[in-house]
Amino acid sequence: MLLRTLGKAAVDSVKDASGSTAPALPQRQLWCYCYHHCPEDSTNNTCRTDGYCFTMVEEEEGGVLVLTSGCLGLVGSEFQCRDTGNSRLRRSLECCTDQDYCNKDQHPTLPPLKTPNYADGNIHHMALLISVTVCSIILALIIIFCYFRYKRQESGPRYSIGLEQDESYIPPGESLRDLIEQSQSSGSGSGLPLLVQRTIAKQIQMVKQIGKGRYGEVWMGKWRGERVAVKVFFTTEEASWFRETEIYQTVLMRHENILCFIAADIKGTGSWTQLYLITDYHEGGSLYDYLKSTTLDTKAMLRLAYSSVSGLCHLHTEIFGTQGKPAIAHRDLKSKNILVKKNGACCIADLGLAVKFIR
Repeated sequence: MLLRTLGKAAVDSVKDASGSTAPALPQRQLWCYCYHHCPEDSTNNTCRTDGYCFTMVEEEEGGVLVLTSGCLGLVGSEFQCRDTGNSRLRRSLECCTDQDYCNKDQHPTLPPLKTPNYADGNIHHMALLISVTVCSIILALIIIFCYFRYKRQESGPRYSIGLEQDESYIPPGESLRDLIEQSQSSGSGSGLPLLVQRTIAKQIQMVKQIGKGRYGEVWMGKWRGERVAVKVFFTTEEASWFRETEIYQTVLMRHENILCFIAADIKGTGSWTQLYLITDYHEGGSLYDYLKSTTLDTKAMLRLAYSSVSGLCHLHTEIFGTQGKPAIAHRDLKSKNILVKKNGACCIADLGLAVKFIR
């Protein structure tokens, strides 16, 4: 702390060799100019001391400079006057003893701020820049690799149904119509035998995609030169595939106004599972599209309506017997789920939401 003097004379006691004390000679009294550091008995901003006059400038919060002048007592003043400029404390002190009021014309200045050493900061920034660059390059390489791998998979066949010509269960020369008629005359009318269905599914060649919906995609395929429709379900729609397959294979389900079911199969390719439902192909498309693109006369309209009602009636009808057919509710009947056959009649399709009514 700065020592404040009241301007009184100081008397030092000095011991001689015999151990006695003697008063020292009085020190010269120095008049100083004081400002913000004046003793209580000062007059006209002056003070008197046996030490030093000083002037100090100090920077307070907010960058405000405060100037202080006054007197320093002799005791400890030499140490305080050695307080050179400090850039951290932002303070500068100057002392003098050469004459009275010697501190009035003193103008101490604050030392300049020390420039921080940016060497470490530059190293850190350089390390960060290198790390970000390396990570970006690695990420770009991964993206490029994934892109080319995706393109390679896309360039291959979308659905890899095997082309093995397994004739174990289907004699040469048999058409789909022949197989279906044989199953109706000798079986329960619930569809082709399972092994025949799987053989047909293996031998189908995909030609082109003709539709897409919430359940999956519809493709046109060929089996021994005959065109068929292949409904490929998404893996997440396995329940819908199972329900529709079960409805189509219901006993006595076949009817000329209900889409003809051919086969169903599940095929695993390693990376994903493919669910197929194979039916007749009708190039006329849905009744919705057919009505928008075709001009009809009264007879054609009646044929469309009558065939649609006939198919719906067969669905709703319960057939009693040892192997009877339960009543079935379609629950999603609309023009987009009715197909137009080549002869101008309709057949009901898309039984994914259908349910059986069992007593």
